[in-house]
Amino acid sequence: MNSDFTATKDPFPLFAEWLGEAEKSEINDPNGMALATVDPDGLPNVRMVLLKEHGPDGFVFYTNYQSAKGRELLASGKAALLFHWKSLRRQVRVRGTITEVTAAEADAYFASRARGSRIGAWASQQSRPLESRFALEKAVAAYTAKFGVGAIPRPDYWSGFRLTPVEIEFWKDGAFRLHDRVKFVRAGEGWETSRLYP
Repeated sequence: MNSDFTATKDPFPLFAEWLGEAEKSEINDPNGMALATVDPDGLPNVRMVLLKEHGPDGFVFYTNYQSAKGRELLASGKAALLFHWKSLRRQVRVRGTITEVTAAEADAYFASRARGSRIGAWASQQSRPLESRFALEKAVAAYTAKFGVGAIPRPDYWSGFRLTPVEIEFWKDGAFRLHDRVKFVRAGEGWETSRLYP
């Protein structure tokens, strides 16, 4: 464990270390993150999604581009993320710009998903009104029959986003609410760091 994370100058190795520790201690979805967007009226939206890739290029996740989050991300090009690891009493906040992953990246990840999840991507009209559970099950059955035992191509409307951070903040719980907080702000090719009051 990094004994003094406040001295770190590069946020990405620190994030990888914290995520690695969360993978050992969190019961479910250590890569779960809250994704915040805004709708066309400026009203915030937030939901949990799964981080699928991370590194100096940013944080990658996948979704239906016709969903509420997909439409909002495409319209604004900006978002925020929050990782909260309760077992470690830590959180990481990220804000930045959004770009689409390449078709090759999306194809590779889609192909790695469970077959049922790939069929679900075709069957679910994510975020739109659903008349009944039976209607969803009927759509799943129809696509299961359509694809049979063959390959399941990636739908055109299903792909990924990469959030390139302009700010990353690390927070660690402290006794008597005297937490440790370090904020990284992108400055050219590097980062400026500052400690924050709890």
